[in-house]
Amino acid sequence: MTAPALAPFQPSLFDVTDGGPTFDALTGGPRRRLLSDGAWVDLHPNWLRGADHLMRNLTMAVPWRSERRMMYDRVVDVPRLANFYDSSTQLPDPLLEQAISRLNAHYGPVLGEPFATAGLCYYRDGSDSVAWHGDDLGRGATEDTMVAILSLGATRSLLLRPRAGGPSLRFPVGHGDLLVMGGSCQRTWEHCVPKSSRPTGPRISVQFRVQGVR
Repeated sequence: MTAPALAPFQPSLFDVTDGGPTFDALTGGPRRRLLSDGAWVDLHPNWLRGADHLMRNLTMAVPWRSERRMMYDRVVDVPRLANFYDSSTQLPDPLLEQAISRLNAHYGPVLGEPFATAGLCYYRDGSDSVAWHGDDLGRGATEDTMVAILSLGATRSLLLRPRAGGPSLRFPVGHGDLLVMGGSCQRTWEHCVPKSSRPTGPRISVQFRVQGVR
């Protein structure tokens, strides 16, 4: 099978750090937004500084796959590339191991268990997207949990809306930003990354989850 074509990544002129990539401290940093029904979202802009290195490495090192799935009584192409790393699989870059360690140190006492898996999605351009959904396969359907998303590359909007109905909220997430959905968010809210009609470069989303949640 021929590997899927990947869009070229344009490094940022401002994403430069002395000594290589570094993570900001999470203590006192994330901006929390309380939602309804016990859900919440933390946003930490520029959590990973010097993120160009990770973006380039993941683009080349991850065996990106095209997927197909059943939707509306027919099989369709998933409009993004993906790969999933379970708890027994070595992650493709040491920075992702550092990210999990830092997330567990900060959120572990409240979460009660460690982040253990990493799902990676590659959005080639503005026509790639993910539809409205909650990460509620497995325990996420009945238990509160957290999903931490590290965004790399082009800025894309992540939208959230309450399952019971109501207006959506928009969170632009950019290069090196961290967004964490917690509480009942996966059960009582849905999220999506809509298509964009504006020219946009590639983006990689790294979703850290606990064991048994997809």
